[in-house]
Amino acid sequence: MTALATATHPLEPLTAEEVGEAARILKSERALGEAWRFVFVMLHEPPKDAVRGWTPATALPREAFVVLRDRESRGTYEAIVSLTGEAVVSFVRRDGFQAPITMEEFMACEELVQADPRWQEAVRRRGVEDFSLCMLDPWASSYTCVEDDPGSRRIARPLTWVRSEPGDNGYARPVEGLIVLVDLDALEVVEVIDHGVVPLPPEPGNYVPEMTGTEARADVKPIAITQPEGASFSVDGHAVTWQKWRLRIGFSAKEGLVLHELGYEDQGRLRPILRRASLSEMYVPYGDPSPTHRFKNVFDMGEYGIGWLANPLSLGCDCLGEIRYFDGVVNDQDGNAVTIPNAICMHEEDYGIGWKHTDFRTEEVEVRRLRRLVISTIVTVGNYEYGYFWYLYTDGTIEYEVKLTGVLSTGAIAVGEQPKHGTLLAPGLYGPHHQHFFCVRMDMEVDGEANTVVEMDSEPLPLGPDNPVGTAWITRRTPIEREADGHRVVDPNRARYWRIENPSVANAVGDPVAYKLEPGANVMPMAHPTGQQGPRAGFMYRHLWVTPYDPSERYAAGDYPNQHPGGEGMARWTEANRPVDDTDVVVWYSFGAHHVTRPEDWPVMPVQHIGFKLKPSGFFDRNPALDMPRSEPQHCAHVSTP
Repeated sequence: MTALATATHPLEPLTAEEVGEAARILKSERALGEAWRFVFVMLHEPPKDAVRGWTPATALPREAFVVLRDRESRGTYEAIVSLTGEAVVSFVRRDGFQAPITMEEFMACEELVQADPRWQEAVRRRGVEDFSLCMLDPWASSYTCVEDDPGSRRIARPLTWVRSEPGDNGYARPVEGLIVLVDLDALEVVEVIDHGVVPLPPEPGNYVPEMTGTEARADVKPIAITQPEGASFSVDGHAVTWQKWRLRIGFSAKEGLVLHELGYEDQGRLRPILRRASLSEMYVPYGDPSPTHRFKNVFDMGEYGIGWLANPLSLGCDCLGEIRYFDGVVNDQDGNAVTIPNAICMHEEDYGIGWKHTDFRTEEVEVRRLRRLVISTIVTVGNYEYGYFWYLYTDGTIEYEVKLTGVLSTGAIAVGEQPKHGTLLAPGLYGPHHQHFFCVRMDMEVDGEANTVVEMDSEPLPLGPDNPVGTAWITRRTPIEREADGHRVVDPNRARYWRIENPSVANAVGDPVAYKLEPGANVMPMAHPTGQQGPRAGFMYRHLWVTPYDPSERYAAGDYPNQHPGGEGMARWTEANRPVDDTDVVVWYSFGAHHVTRPEDWPVMPVQHIGFKLKPSGFFDRNPALDMPRSEPQHCAHVSTP
């Protein structure tokens, strides 16, 4: 155990050896049989005060947090396992909650359903005899009625598609109206409901050139991204130094990519900005009330977990340049470690002009390039791909971006008809309306632990003595003092943003140092707040939430939204209306992608971008990128070819 007990830093993700050891200790001490399945094995992070005071000479317990499912008792359990003490520290049953769906269950659904005679008869009615060409997506069940209560049974509602041949894009042929209910504990099909035959759409929807016969464009010249002297970053374990930025990269089976201890070195001092930042939940509600689609509202993190769905990234495809990869370590349902190679990609990018001015009198030109560090991971959740990108810029900006691509979850309609709740993609095939909501949790630490969030609006003044010619406008400050004040929405008409200030630290002009949260594109939910979807994801009805730090409050929809009717997470925590002024605050930002599908989204969707920025707003005394070096002339000279 010596090697396992000696981590280089308490926030290093669990190693493969540690994952296996945590499972071994649990199995031995609790006599776990085959009915016990390991859902997640993740680092149990030490208290942040302990991490803040940690030195290599300091001994902190190394612990794993484990989520388990016992099929016999139909129970969800949580355990904390000490790797340094080789003992189970706690073991608790979470009644009334369902753990996320596992890879084992995910893969079992297809085989179970294909063997069911009721389902076979239903697909025969659509003219399908070769069941091996059918593919099943094991959609989380949602909560549709009291029989779905998470304390009773553990279920999924797989949907069916039909390939025309192996390798074909099956999403071109959805089996509309066929709903299957699978008991994931018993591993059996409980019910098959057929709402009536809709013919399979007639056209294929393939996108690989071998199946479409499409020739690649011949006029695309290669672009080579080179750094002859290597990358500007350095890495020690999961600690990263890039120019003046300092941070640690984390990874877990549930959250995927996590950033820790993000700060900026300024005038010889490391100034903290973020203690911890991660995606806390994502939710995809569909707006089609037809039987096949009405239950489709999925928490891709809370009902599956996005870490174990991470892609192994490949040089030259997902990332370009001088790359440093980080593996992701997750677990299988027996508790064995599974390593995802290259789960996280880190590289630098040139991002255009950083700043420039031309003195028109002297014709002297000064221009500096803007560079950013890119830290990314890409996950596949059934039909969709999501890329999660953190960007750190040389001007002090932090950006979070989600890139959405993949294949639409489609529906079928009679040829010649128009869908009411979607867009026609091809004859008999449509893409249902839906939305994607993401909530990012940011444990703020702007130049210290005690911060205040201030809403900033720009307002024109009325005509009068203070605005005689109608040109004057002001910025209005609204400090958020309690949680009830912190349920905010974006307002582009007022250019609204939020400053996260440190009231105890002043900048050169005497104002509080701050970073501002600058919203990007956003939307409000279309789902009615008291309907089937709304209560399950209360966080999506406000874009900004501010809470006092509580290590147990990590996931915006609660720890276990699978099959849950709602009311957990953000909506419940903030009922306490706790003070959030000049204290250790967590800022939660929710943003939504509104997807009225287009024919151009078929058969594979061009990337859609959505996100937000954290920008210094009085954090620095002047432009922090003034010291960027001039570009070498040979890198920016125009080359013409006769």
